[in-house]
Amino acid sequence: MTSAERAAALFAEEHGNAASAVWSAPGRVNLIGEHTDYNDGFVLPFALPHRTAVAVRPRTDGRLSMATFGSDGRLHRSPEIAVEDLRPGSPGGWAAYPAGVAWALREAGFPLRGADLMIVGEVPTGAGLSSSHALECATALALLDTANAAPGQPGAPTLGEIARLVQRAENDFAGAPTGLLDQTASLSCTEAHALFFDVRTGVGEQIPFDPVRTGLEVLVIDTRVKHSHSESGYGERRRGCERAAELLERKALRDVAAAELPTVLPQLPEELRPLVRHVVTENDRVLATVDELRAGRYAEIGPLLNASHASLRDDYRISSPELDLAVDSALAAGALGSRMIGGGFGGSAIALVPVPDRTKIEQAVLDAFARANLTAPRLFTAVPSAGAGRDR
Repeated sequence: MTSAERAAALFAEEHGNAASAVWSAPGRVNLIGEHTDYNDGFVLPFALPHRTAVAVRPRTDGRLSMATFGSDGRLHRSPEIAVEDLRPGSPGGWAAYPAGVAWALREAGFPLRGADLMIVGEVPTGAGLSSSHALECATALALLDTANAAPGQPGAPTLGEIARLVQRAENDFAGAPTGLLDQTASLSCTEAHALFFDVRTGVGEQIPFDPVRTGLEVLVIDTRVKHSHSESGYGERRRGCERAAELLERKALRDVAAAELPTVLPQLPEELRPLVRHVVTENDRVLATVDELRAGRYAEIGPLLNASHASLRDDYRISSPELDLAVDSALAAGALGSRMIGGGFGGSAIALVPVPDRTKIEQAVLDAFARANLTAPRLFTAVPSAGAGRDR
């Protein structure tokens, strides 16, 4: 049963009637371009087949009911709340994410008259695969549907505008200072492509990326070490980047070229220099990766993935022993390239692996974790998939 089918079934069971619509949105893997989004830079994500679905039916009393089917196999309900009473910080917990979307839409002037929501997700949580944004994007589309403003309807916001509304919900309601990468990927990616997205201009280009056709796969290694944008050092690093741009009198670190690094780094406090070096060189790695993919040279992106991980580990300092072990053991077993993904301090890594070697590489990673007395990681291949949409 898909997440959309389960959401529809649970909605009918919970409310005694069918949902008016079911929308879903995927998690994502960022192939390369980490921590560049909030620096006005470049990113290259693709959508996962794992999705979060939201079954919805509009109400007319201005109240919002939310329930979610948890990973524990139980239904978790949040107390009903009036849409007009939504404020940052209330409600909290898991309900802050869908409620924050309702709040952001209300603040933007969309006529929300209340809704019942049933949420079912299959994107692993805390794994750096953007489970929260899959939830928020699916919720945004479902609530816009109740306001007759979903994509395809007259006067509907663009996907880019929806992404910014979701970002506001995440930043100002849930308290996580994220950029635009995850929302944009969940909403806009297409099957068998990676999305080359310029955050500053809002321009995206679908780059063909179907690694299986060239004998390769993207292996995801979920270390099972949970991470949280709102609790980690993510915000501290974001503020450091903003401070560095201010000191350099640039709008954002996007405006620093790699050739300038020898000149600009000495102008900065020592603690800000590695942050700048990572962002500037990562932008260049995104552009180089796009060039290789356009030319069909998938295997050639391996060294770029390796360089990205080294930069995230040594300059941005957001890796972890488990992420480093995942990357190192995959490379030692024959992966062409590997790096951590996501906000850092836990979550997942990816490895670009030849299809015939995948089983061997998976076993090498499992053995390395066992030798280190660590919980076995979750392993699966990531197939570039479609973005958010209506399921029924």
